[in-house]
Amino acid sequence: MTDFLSQPEGKTLEFKRNLSSPKPLLKTLVAFANTAGGRLIVGVADDHQVLGVANPLDEEERLCNLIADGISPRLVPSVEMTTVDGKTLLVVEVFVSGSRPHWLKAEGPEHGVYVRLGSSSRQADQALIDELRRTAQGVAFDELPMPDLGMADLDLAAAKKLFHGISELDDHAMRTLKLVTPYQGRLVPTKGAVLLFGKERTQHFSDAWVQCGRFVGTDKAAIFDHIDIHDPLPQAVDSIMLFLKKHAMRGADFSDTRRKDVWSIPLTLLREAVINALVHADYSQRGAPVRISFFDDRIEIENPGILLPGMTVEDMREGVSKIRNHVIARVFRELNLIEQWGSGVRRIYSEALALGLPEPQFLEVGMRLRVVVRLAELVRVVAAAESRPESRPESRPESLLAAKLESPLAAKVMLLLRNASAGKSQLATLLGHQSVSGELKKQIRRLLELEFVEMTLPATPNSRLQQYRLTALGQVQIPQ
Repeated sequence: MTDFLSQPEGKTLEFKRNLSSPKPLLKTLVAFANTAGGRLIVGVADDHQVLGVANPLDEEERLCNLIADGISPRLVPSVEMTTVDGKTLLVVEVFVSGSRPHWLKAEGPEHGVYVRLGSSSRQADQALIDELRRTAQGVAFDELPMPDLGMADLDLAAAKKLFHGISELDDHAMRTLKLVTPYQGRLVPTKGAVLLFGKERTQHFSDAWVQCGRFVGTDKAAIFDHIDIHDPLPQAVDSIMLFLKKHAMRGADFSDTRRKDVWSIPLTLLREAVINALVHADYSQRGAPVRISFFDDRIEIENPGILLPGMTVEDMREGVSKIRNHVIARVFRELNLIEQWGSGVRRIYSEALALGLPEPQFLEVGMRLRVVVRLAELVRVVAAAESRPESRPESRPESLLAAKLESPLAAKVMLLLRNASAGKSQLATLLGHQSVSGELKKQIRRLLELEFVEMTLPATPNSRLQQYRLTALGQVQIPQ
């Protein structure tokens, strides 16, 4: 018990002086049962001073009556007495409940449901209440059918292009991956299929997109660059990484005979965190999309949805994995974006350790999960300014290049490719286009003919993995 008394209050631990205020105590027990379990210790002050409980037998009976009369469905925690420094404490241990969501009877099932966020108990909205109920029943949100939609509402061409060379996305595979599911004698898309490949994804899931921002300094007072990514979720991974590369600094390791690139941000770690956010986001929530925030000293990756019931950050570090979106996870696994179940978070920690970076932070903020990745050195926004046409001092290279090429679009493409290779769809996204236009294709062909740009996979020009990069000749065309 002394070990608990030395710990701060948190997601699974809270102290109460006495039973004089029953409602906050009951809210805590409800939140524990709905979230990750926990211990409530009565007879301890906020400063961890052991006060003890007068008349412990009477108080134990009163506590059990409060729980029985105040919480629904019925909650039966373990209530024990223990002695510390000659004083008696009541210890209430609550486990994650299979009957969740629990609520305060006085507030009802719509307003009396609480979850645990850090050291506070927060009221759950209807979307989270539904999520608590689904997880208790073992139902995944993205496996649910969308009976009003049909196969024509899925972009199967984009889906098959992603699977090309990996596996055939035929009818059997669609059913196995649960992209479609039977409903009243016919096959209909699942929510996961629409989230992944829906033609009108945001019409059905308004927050199923990604917002990326590069901020000046270490807060959100001034934004330097931003982009909204509406690619299918598997493709969004590369688009996000391209945005991060666009605003990072790149050098070369001359000690390596292959002269590999050395980036100022931990790309492998960030990619794992991005994939984790896309796969585990709670797309049933409304309010904000997945967000990527690039500051001078850190990068924050934030997705809607708190940890699943029964999960803590400590569990994640140990490799415990609970999958919120089964369909999305299966597709990412099939596309080799996920290597092993439960290994992503451990790789994030191990990569940070190997690079000598501060340990990444996983935080539940509001109803969202945020990963904070600290950078080894400050990455000033001026390092990325040269790739942003709107910034006044850096507009000169683009203007001169546009005049030379007689095409502002070609100039923008070359400036984007200066920092990293990219495919056509990624370039379109970075340019703020909704799709790959005919003009963009035309300018890429022209740059190839001028030998300013080359393919990364010249042997397979139509490969879905095809990207473009500047040649040595293209590099010298860009004014300094």
